[in-house]
Amino acid sequence: MTYSNSYTIHHEEAYMTQEEDWDRDLLLDPAWEKQQRKTFTAWCNSHLRKAGTQIENIEEDFRNGLKLMLLLEVISGERLPKPDKGKMRFHKIANVNKALDFICSKGVKLVSIGAEEIVDGNVKMTLGMIWTIILRFAIQDISVEETSAKEGLLLWCQRKTAPYRNVNVQNFHISWKDGLALCALIHRHRPDLIDYSKLRKDDPVGNLNTAFEVAEKFLDIPKMLDAEDIVNTPKPDEKAIMTYVSCFYHAFAGAEQAETAANRICKVLAVNQENEKLMEEYEKLASELLEWIRRTIPWLENRAAEQTMRAMQQKLEDFRDYRRIHKPPRVQEKCQLEINFNTLQTKLRLSNRPAFMPSEGKMVSDIANAWKGLEQVEKGYEEWLLTEIRRLERLDHLAEKFKQKCNMHEAWTSGKEDLLSQKDYESASLMEIRALMRKHEAFESDLAAHQDRVEQIAAIAQELNELDYHDAATVNARCQGICDQWDNLGTLTQKRRDSLERVEKLWETIDQLYLEFAKRAAPFNNWMDGAMEDLQDMFIVHSIEEIQSLITAHDQFKATLPEADKERMATMGIHNEILKIAQTYGIKLSGINPYTNLSPQDISTKWDTVKHLVPLRDQMLQEEVARQQANERLRRQFAAQANIIGPWIQTKMEEISHVSVDIAGSLEEQMNSLKQYEQNIINYKSNIDKLEGDHQLSQESLIFDNKHTNYTMEHIRVGWEQLLTTIARTINEVENQILTRDAKGISQEQLNEFRASFNHFDRVRQTTHKPQDKSSCICLLQKRNGMMDPDDFRACLISMGYDLGEVEFARIMTLVDPNNTGVVTFQAFIDFMTRETAETDTAEQVMASFKILASDKNYITVDELRRELPPEQAEYCISRMTRYIGPDSPPGALDYISFSSALYGESDL
Repeated sequence: MTYSNSYTIHHEEAYMTQEEDWDRDLLLDPAWEKQQRKTFTAWCNSHLRKAGTQIENIEEDFRNGLKLMLLLEVISGERLPKPDKGKMRFHKIANVNKALDFICSKGVKLVSIGAEEIVDGNVKMTLGMIWTIILRFAIQDISVEETSAKEGLLLWCQRKTAPYRNVNVQNFHISWKDGLALCALIHRHRPDLIDYSKLRKDDPVGNLNTAFEVAEKFLDIPKMLDAEDIVNTPKPDEKAIMTYVSCFYHAFAGAEQAETAANRICKVLAVNQENEKLMEEYEKLASELLEWIRRTIPWLENRAAEQTMRAMQQKLEDFRDYRRIHKPPRVQEKCQLEINFNTLQTKLRLSNRPAFMPSEGKMVSDIANAWKGLEQVEKGYEEWLLTEIRRLERLDHLAEKFKQKCNMHEAWTSGKEDLLSQKDYESASLMEIRALMRKHEAFESDLAAHQDRVEQIAAIAQELNELDYHDAATVNARCQGICDQWDNLGTLTQKRRDSLERVEKLWETIDQLYLEFAKRAAPFNNWMDGAMEDLQDMFIVHSIEEIQSLITAHDQFKATLPEADKERMATMGIHNEILKIAQTYGIKLSGINPYTNLSPQDISTKWDTVKHLVPLRDQMLQEEVARQQANERLRRQFAAQANIIGPWIQTKMEEISHVSVDIAGSLEEQMNSLKQYEQNIINYKSNIDKLEGDHQLSQESLIFDNKHTNYTMEHIRVGWEQLLTTIARTINEVENQILTRDAKGISQEQLNEFRASFNHFDRVRQTTHKPQDKSSCICLLQKRNGMMDPDDFRACLISMGYDLGEVEFARIMTLVDPNNTGVVTFQAFIDFMTRETAETDTAEQVMASFKILASDKNYITVDELRRELPPEQAEYCISRMTRYIGPDSPPGALDYISFSSALYGESDL
């Protein structure tokens, strides 16, 4: 154990080699040194007070060696050599050496330490020496489950505090900082001193002081530590904590010894109680087992034989129940009894108790002998049962065998006499007759095979009679009945063979006629099926030519009907011949031809159906002819109107286009001309409505094509809507041109010049005519007039004298095409040219005008507006102008500057 660089202490015991005590760095910690001073001083005083003295300063009061020697005498109970009385230094060193020699005599070896350090008052050496004394006399003797010293003390603390919440003792420093571990130790041994449930983990100082005060007051353990020092030190001194905790161990050592003694007594009593219980259980089990053996042996010795196999089998079943149900639990009880006996003897021997002696007659050997006798009787009973059962088994076997064979024979012959007496061949077909013959031949073979069984039945009956079977009369009567029935079956079998051979020859003739009927009926039936299918076939035609083709095919079919009737008559004659043979020889026909599913009735019924369907087909074809003629009239009526309306719409589109681009005449004249066109178009609407009516009639008649015109109703509708849109848009463009002209002060000559330039660069866009594309027939020659693409627009501006760069042209395009559509309309072109050539009002000009009305003020009043402007314009300004905010503004002043900016989109007003 290394204390510092000045001395080393070694001990032969384990507790000295398991620590690194008195590390130099730790000794330099003032907090630890303070804790050790206080703890070691208090510990020394707790022993010195027994001699009527104490120390105040641990490094000063031990310097002369007198109190050190006294301390060793008190804690060891032994006398030390007489101390020197002098006060000189060498006297003090001599006394200290006597104390150190005594320590060495107790098994502690001190190396590199002399009395001089103690005499000189070296604090670290003095504390180290006191710690060595504490280890030797207060901690070394602590032992818990083969651990000693520090480990034993730690284990003792862990076990005592284990049940307590918030306590987890793992060491002798930080585990004790909150004070709960010390309180738990006190409460474990003296719960009357501390109410542990009221302690809080967040009050470590209070917990520590509680433990210190209770220990000092009630346990005679002096206060060796300071609560604040422990709490405020990151890691309290381990030696100080161990010293203090060891005092609790010694204080409670007496209680520990009492507890150990009580445990030992309880353990001894528990062993005795368990042994007595095992003895009682053995006596009880032995008595019950012996009683069961006594009751069972008489039952097994009973040898009274039964007269029937069932009764003997019941005895055997009872014996099996005994072996399977009743005996196994007793076997287990016997085994358990032996186990309990051996276990009990072993426990008694191990616990130094006398061996167990059961009651008289209940020894293990007594039970074994009784069990052996039971098994001998059991074996004899089983052998007797098997012998009796084998004896009755032979008779029961013969009787059962006779019964089984009779049952099988009677089951086989059941119904055979009725079957052989049947005349089913009179109504059977040839195939059925032949099948009956094959079946009868099979029966004859089966009959011969069963001859052996009849002989076996007679032989078994004879043996039962010889063995004097108790029910021999019943056996004989049954055997005689079987023999009589067997003779009758032979007679009926031969009679049925003769009848089957006679009927087979007649059916061969009828079968040939059936085959001939089937060969002729099948193709004729197929022809009638095809005819009925054709006569009932639904048809869809769309022209007169198609229905005429169907009528021609029907006439050709009607010409084949006489020849088909002859074939029908020949087929029916074959059937009549079959009926004649059956009537002559009394054969009952089944009515079914084996070669076909067709019957004469089927042929007649289908033929009547064909004859009925022919005039119906004639009527359907004539009705369809009338319908197709009506549809053709509707087609021609629609085509006549559509061929007029379509070109009219196209012509009007071209005329409107010419008016919109014609620069001759004023805008008012163009407007009047367009208005007249609009009225003419509106007046033409009745023709469109009439065409809609004809189109509806065509749809109701399911007419979907018309070879007389390329116009459809959809084409007419699209053209009409486009015409209405074009005239309305053209009128609107002229109206906008008039508004632009009047607002910008542009002359008619300027507008004509703009129109001429625009028309020059407004390229004609013709579509390519495709005959199958009927949707283009109305708009084939239509221009995309009133629009220019960007390249044409650039060329137009250059022709008018504009010098355009890419940036400038891009700016102009944002003005004329703000939506980026890729085209420039005539209206956008006019707006751009008027902005370039006409004088335009600005926000500044409007502000200057308002300033004149306001007498040069920055605001204007409501009265001034109503006085200077017409009422409608004055109220418009009053409702939209915001209140003027300024130092010179009177109430009700309005801000005409922001209002003017808003008129030109220069503010958020």
